Amino acid sequence: MSGLTNGERPAIAAPEASHSRPEKRASSWRDSKWLAVAELVVVALIFYADFKHLIFFSKTPYLALFAWLSLRARKLRWRDVGLSIFRNWKTTLAWGVAAGVLMEAFELFVSQPLLVKFLGKNPDLEDFRPLIGNLKVTLLFIVLAWTLAAFGEEMVYRGYLMNRVADLFNRTRRAWLISLIAVHLGFALAHAYQGPTGAIDEGLMGLLLGVIYLRTGRNLAVPIVAHGVADTIDFVLMFFGKYPGM
Repeated sequence: MSGLTNGERPAIAAPEASHSRPEKRASSWRDSKWLAVAELVVVALIFYADFKHLIFFSKTPYLALFAWLSLRARKLRWRDVGLSIFRNWKTTLAWGVAAGVLMEAFELFVSQPLLVKFLGKNPDLEDFRPLIGNLKVTLLFIVLAWTLAAFGEEMVYRGYLMNRVADLFNRTRRAWLISLIAVHLGFALAHAYQGPTGAIDEGLMGLLLGVIYLRTGRNLAVPIVAHGVADTIDFVLMFFGKYPGM
C-alpha cells in the first residue's frame, strides 16, 4: 500500500552487483561526498514539503525526477543502480512473485498482528476505504501500485537513496547496512499517514525489499515485482472488505 496517497535475517552482506555500476572512477566533483550530502538535503526538503501538504498527491514522482537528474549529472543510468532483468525473465518473475507473496503473508499474519497487539491500534487505512466493493477504484489503485509504488518507490528508495547513502560511507558492507537502516526509517516516515502501526509495518516491508535488493546483487527487478504483487494482494483484500482492520 505504498506511495499512493499523500497523507506513500541474517546479517546483510552487499554482494557484487550483477549490473555495470562502476564502483571506482577517477575522482571528480561527481564523486564528492558533499554532493551526496547536498542531494540528501534536497530529498529531506521534498519530504518536508510533503509533510506540509505542499505536494500534490505523492512525493514519489518528484523524488524520481530528482534521482534521475542526479544520475544524469554523475553520468550514470538507472541500469547502473539495478534497473535490469535478474538473470532472465522467468527467474525475475518467479523470485518476485514468491517474495511478494511471502512478504504479504509475513505482514498479514506476523508483523501487523504483533504491532496491533503492542501498540493497541490498527493501521489508519481510511484513505483506502473507497476500494471496498468498488471495482473501478480498485483497478485504478492496482495500476498505481505497479507504477507509482512498485516502479517509483523501488527506483527512489532502493535504487537511488540506498546507493546515495552508501556512497557517503565508501560503499563498504557496513555502508550498505547503514544505508539499509537509514533509508527505511525514511520509508516508514513516508507512510506516517497510516498512523504509527502502519508506518512501522511499511518500514519493515521496505526493509525486506531492501534486503531483496542487496541479496540479488543490487537488482531492482525482483523488488519491483515483489512490491507490486504484495500491494495487489492488499487491494484485492480491501475490495472484498477482508483486509484486517477495515
